[in-house]
Amino acid sequence: MRVLLINPYYPISETPSPPLGLAYLASALTAAGVEVKILDLVVFPYSQSMLKTLIEDFKPQVAGITAVTMTFDNAMGVLKDIKRIDPHILTVMGGPHVSFCARETLNACPQLDLIVLGEGERTIVDLALALNDDRAWDGVDGIAFRNGSEVCFTAKRGPIENLDDLPLPDRSLLPLGRYRALGMPISLTTSRGCPYKCIFCVGRKMVGAKVRYRSAVNIVDELEYLTNLNFCQINIADDLFTSNERHCTAVCDEIIKRGLQLKWTSFARVDTVSDTVLTKMKAAGCSAVSFGIETANPQILKTIKKGITLKQVEDAVDMCKRAAILPFASFILGLPGETPQTIKETMEFGNRLKKRGLSFGFHLLAPFPGSEVRESSKQYGIKILTNDWSQYHANRAIVETPAIDHRTLDEIVVKWEAEYDDYLSDIQVRMTKEKATKDEISEIENLERIVLVYDLMMKGVIEEKGYERRWKSPVTEKALLTLLSKKICHTADYEPQQVYETLSDAVQQGNLKHMHENGQIKWQWVDYL
Repeated sequence: MRVLLINPYYPISETPSPPLGLAYLASALTAAGVEVKILDLVVFPYSQSMLKTLIEDFKPQVAGITAVTMTFDNAMGVLKDIKRIDPHILTVMGGPHVSFCARETLNACPQLDLIVLGEGERTIVDLALALNDDRAWDGVDGIAFRNGSEVCFTAKRGPIENLDDLPLPDRSLLPLGRYRALGMPISLTTSRGCPYKCIFCVGRKMVGAKVRYRSAVNIVDELEYLTNLNFCQINIADDLFTSNERHCTAVCDEIIKRGLQLKWTSFARVDTVSDTVLTKMKAAGCSAVSFGIETANPQILKTIKKGITLKQVEDAVDMCKRAAILPFASFILGLPGETPQTIKETMEFGNRLKKRGLSFGFHLLAPFPGSEVRESSKQYGIKILTNDWSQYHANRAIVETPAIDHRTLDEIVVKWEAEYDDYLSDIQVRMTKEKATKDEISEIENLERIVLVYDLMMKGVIEEKGYERRWKSPVTEKALLTLLSKKICHTADYEPQQVYETLSDAVQQGNLKHMHENGQIKWQWVDYL
């Protein structure tokens, strides 16, 4: 049995990290004797010919793809191409989007054969083994599929109680080198489940209300492995890392006990941090904590069932400052009850806390399938403007409230984006006058490097231009890089020196290398670590 797992494209602006969910699925399948490949279209350029070659070489019986709402259309496009190439391949989709609109999706998308609902590790293994034994799908819990014109649901699958039973995610199948070359973080989770009831989120429905924790030893085993991969940052991605003080401090104590030197960040709630916990996190290598605050209006906080107060927000920011941890906050505009005045309150609150060390950003409300705000939109006074899933990226308005229309919300975001562009332009001007600080210069250079590397990756420039004849006499790597940079400049809008410095950095970091092949020197990204 062979299974192809696919990560659909989404833009670099979303700060992607290697797809952790697919790595978990891959390790579960491999442990069951299934052969797995992962195609990651976030960092590889996509084409039908590339997909056709992969399918002809690997010959998968199953193609499984994950999708959030924003990436659903891209995911379906890939599945349509798979069915054109080989209609006998079973196409499967999982993730939060289809878990909450399975019937509608199967009715609308004939190229999709089956949906995995909720947590996928045990379901995908049972499905692969059933197919291998020619057993019917209806014996596999946790799926939805078509039977003629009818959509059928099998028995609901319960959550995995002991997360330590899961093998560690198999990242050997992921193109980690490409993410590292882009300066993206790598992530892990320490728990699953959410007891909170925020109306804009589907986390509780997706992973259950009961929080299940991995053991500290199991977590730090994974952290120790990630440390050796030399990523710039590790993200602890579960929302509730600080909610259980005993769990959080146990992980930190295990990191300290092993003497691991690493830099990591986490998400947290403002009502679950303390001076003691944050000090311990700092000692274990935590550099930043992100809080979902959503709004500075107390009534909207109650409406969305956030369960926090503004005093708790202020206290959390001050505690982070005392612990020397950077606090970051995210806000959501366009929530039920939003008015011009409540938006003003949120902006003023964020700017006031900025003076106390807070960094913050915001998104616009996206009413995802399965969320309470979508299912009860009329009750909450929210007008949903589109079901074009590609618009559900939370950077442009797709909802309105009685007091705020979509144009007003978009104007706020456009103004915010323009101010950020002006901020970067000002740094660039001061760089020419040698008046920019080291941190400002580093910020600009890092952004430029990411854009350049990503452009080269997604256009396949290294693969297309990275060949040179072999010199009879020894040649330095600097000379090879200089020649490669000049060739690339003919196909990309970059200065030779900028390309050279970027590629030289990639070589030093072990993300780009050259090798001898068929009498030529060939440059290539180091995809697999």
